[in-house]
Amino acid sequence: MSRRGFIGAGAALGAGLCIPRWSWAGTQSVAGIGGTTPPWLAWDDEADPVVAALIDSGEVPAVNALLRGWTKNGQALPSGLPTYLHQFIERARQLPAWADISKLKTAVEFNKKRGTYLGAAYGFVSGMMSTVIPHEARAVYYSKGGADMKRRISRTARFGYDIGSLGGFHDPNGEMIVTAVKTRLAHAGVRHLLPQSPHWRGGADQPKPISQRDILVTWHSLPTSVMRSLKKWGVKVPAAEADAFLHSWQIAAHLLGVRDEYIPATWEAADAQAPEILDPVLAPTPEGIQLAQMLLDLAAETDGGAFSRPLLESLTRYFLGDQIAGWLNIPRHPGQDQMLAAAWPYFVRMKEAGLYVPGSNPFYWAFDEILRQGALWYLAEGQTISIEIPNFNNPNYS
Repeated sequence: MSRRGFIGAGAALGAGLCIPRWSWAGTQSVAGIGGTTPPWLAWDDEADPVVAALIDSGEVPAVNALLRGWTKNGQALPSGLPTYLHQFIERARQLPAWADISKLKTAVEFNKKRGTYLGAAYGFVSGMMSTVIPHEARAVYYSKGGADMKRRISRTARFGYDIGSLGGFHDPNGEMIVTAVKTRLAHAGVRHLLPQSPHWRGGADQPKPISQRDILVTWHSLPTSVMRSLKKWGVKVPAAEADAFLHSWQIAAHLLGVRDEYIPATWEAADAQAPEILDPVLAPTPEGIQLAQMLLDLAAETDGGAFSRPLLESLTRYFLGDQIAGWLNIPRHPGQDQMLAAAWPYFVRMKEAGLYVPGSNPFYWAFDEILRQGALWYLAEGQTISIEIPNFNNPNYS
């Protein structure tokens, strides 16, 4: 960490921000060992210099154009990429030695059964939770994605869609390896560009964004928070399927550049890490509140927000609770709030009971797939969703 970083972090801590701690044992990780570097002092030593070189040389637009055609796990990289980028991607796209293909296939079965719950949890638990994760909210707000939130959310939704798709990581025709590697490149771009933004620097308590700790925070807002929600809703997930779901997210973390020493090996390890990594950092910020308002207005094009906005507000309050709803200035909707809170557990019970009906799994999958594809089409406005390396920050805050 640079001298400037220590000074900035010290000033932020002196202003009353949460002092990070790291007591989680690395023996609980997929690596089975722990290093000496806490995750808030680690970024991505391999991807960051590669993407910084691309941005500084002005090659990003040409590279993004070439990579739009690279979509499948088993697909060869396009010709014309800079040699150093080609070599990096070839290394980054490899599954770790500890990847278990049988578990990845079992994860597909889990996703087929419970896609509706996953979609709701990814959207209203993880998605809206991102607005009260200060580092994430500020990084999104001042980076290129903050200028077009609908497109930004479409790329996040693509990540959630691909990890739950039938191809996933294990099928050469799947797309999740590509999605993860492209996301890793995009993160590296944000790390290089945001420190150049005076708006981001003005409130930063770290020398650059998206540290390994930040990725872990976001990671826990996804699988860990989803599993917490499923338990809250009374969903009884078989142990093999729960472990397989976790394994798919362990692979995702690895492909995003998270060090194996930080990735929880079991649900018990994840549940031990989350209270240290995720829970203490949740807090409102001006940027996060603005992002939440943008998210709540995503469907306003269809009805001017007259129906969709109150519905999304009630859903957010139910899934995340009164405290976070209060942080985000979400109003109460008497009657509707209570109706949704009563209806969702009933819906879950009915859908769970339907799993015992022969032939229900393919039907559930087909129904959920229609919803997922429709949501992606709406968010992308009918265009192909491509995760790309940024080459500038939010122009509204230049």
